[in-house]
Amino acid sequence: MQIVRWIVGATVFLALLFLSLQNSDTATLKFFNLASWTAPLVVVVFIAFASGVALGLLAGALRASRLSRQINRLRRDHRSPDTVTPKRSAGAAPGAAPATGPGFNRNHRLPDGL
Repeated sequence: MQIVRWIVGATVFLALLFLSLQNSDTATLKFFNLASWTAPLVVVVFIAFASGVALGLLAGALRASRLSRQINRLRRDHRSPDTVTPKRSAGAAPGAAPATGPGFNRNHRLPDGL
């Protein structure tokens, strides 16, 4: 598998090398008519590519750090003792006694015929 990776890498490198040698014309970049810069087209394309990669990596790093801070905050909140629910006593559960709840009245008397 390593040999295939080297072959593919060498092929891509050679293809880009021949592409850059064929496109060695000069390009002029103008910055709002204040300044201009003349360089080979390959250099301009490489700088544009490198700056795009750098901005993409920076955006990914910022997002990863924000998500990491959020995960750490959630872990800290999960471990904090004030959010732990207290244990219930071993007594009866609320509402488990017979004839309790809405509609049941302790002072209610049955009719005389029953």
